[in-house]
Amino acid sequence: MRRTKTLRLGASLSVAALALTGCLQGGGDDGGSGGGDSGGTAGAGGSDPGDGVVEVSGAFTGEEQAAFEESLVAFEEESGIDIAYDGNADFTNLINSRVQGDPPDIGLFPQPGLLLDLAARDFVVPVDEYTDTATLEETLIPGFLDAVTAEDDTVYGAPMRMAVKSLVWVPKQWWNQEGYPTEFASVQELISTGDEIKQKGVAPWCIGYEAGAGTGWVGTDWLEEFVLRVAGPEVYDQWVAHEIPFDDPQIVESLEAYQELLGEDADNVLGGSNGILNQSFGEAGNASFQPEPSCAMHRQGNFITGFFPADVQKNLDDETTVFTFPPYEGGYDGQPILGGGDIAALFNGEDDEAKEVMEFLTSEEFGAEWAQGGGWLSPHTTFDASNYPDETTRTIAELANEADIFRYDASDLMPGEVGAGTFWEGSVQWIDGTVTTEEMLANIEESWPAS
Repeated sequence: MRRTKTLRLGASLSVAALALTGCLQGGGDDGGSGGGDSGGTAGAGGSDPGDGVVEVSGAFTGEEQAAFEESLVAFEEESGIDIAYDGNADFTNLINSRVQGDPPDIGLFPQPGLLLDLAARDFVVPVDEYTDTATLEETLIPGFLDAVTAEDDTVYGAPMRMAVKSLVWVPKQWWNQEGYPTEFASVQELISTGDEIKQKGVAPWCIGYEAGAGTGWVGTDWLEEFVLRVAGPEVYDQWVAHEIPFDDPQIVESLEAYQELLGEDADNVLGGSNGILNQSFGEAGNASFQPEPSCAMHRQGNFITGFFPADVQKNLDDETTVFTFPPYEGGYDGQPILGGGDIAALFNGEDDEAKEVMEFLTSEEFGAEWAQGGGWLSPHTTFDASNYPDETTRTIAELANEADIFRYDASDLMPGEVGAGTFWEGSVQWIDGTVTTEEMLANIEESWPAS
């Protein structure tokens, strides 16, 4: 199911999870000679063709910017192209302003929503104008390009970094000592193992929703995981695009499946419903690393390692084991992966040097230096995994590579007032018992903007 031009990106999950999400909304345009509603022209602006300089704009700053720029050095030396990178945490407003008169050659988008907005107004060069899309897709995790494909099947960007959310983290030594498996055929098998853990006086799950102004995004992730598994990726795409109502019976079924994992009154989670709402998302899994764990399993994205206790971070391979949140028996017949990524898009279609840089950024050759330093995953199944700094990261990359389908976080693709508004709020209200399953989903459906 292809995403449509009208998808909008919601607000970021929280300040601490910026690596996974962004707050992107479409912006205006002053004009030009192209064909979109606002009349932009792909290929306008940017550096002068053949001047040896390619301007790239993105949201990477600080340590991430340093890692990104280090990954460019060898290419710059070999190609003779100077890549001038402009990093700005407020990339959304920056790029919306720049496309109106002074766009960079290339933009690096934290999520696909704004990219498709700009593509719909003819600011972005289609991928097939500078590289073979079919060849590119051969090495990508299946589904990655769907999020940057317009309704006419034109692809407008390609991923250059991946984030993986569908991961379950457990304390390695305790887990192995108890003899629990690390591969599960279904969510139902995972729940059964949770029942065994519970009999030992340990809460099966570590879950925390608290994230300041962003409280509730963890709950949206959980529902998205179940929609992907219970209803499948085609229904997931229809749900994201509002081609089916937010409270469609298949979404109700998915939320009820999440309820089964939580248990009655969330008694499968450390602290129950109050614990979920009051526990910081970043620290929720730390209780599993105690000598005697008080909870065992933590479903969270690859970025969560940065929140683990310092001694765990120093010995990640010895302290933790990670595996994929499994499929749902009776649901989608395959292993989906929920996640995100940074996507490169070309603005300057008149510059062959910019096209050369695009091909490099979106290839399996990019990112070795960044990977070695940590905090980066390639979306290419053919990337040299020996570049990753530890076995844990290599395992995450392998789990993603083995997935049957990849989908971007749904709340980040929904209108902002829903994805980072009523969806977050409803997730909290549902956990604290203020609303039922049907009421929560119906309230969010009613909040969906008319256009």
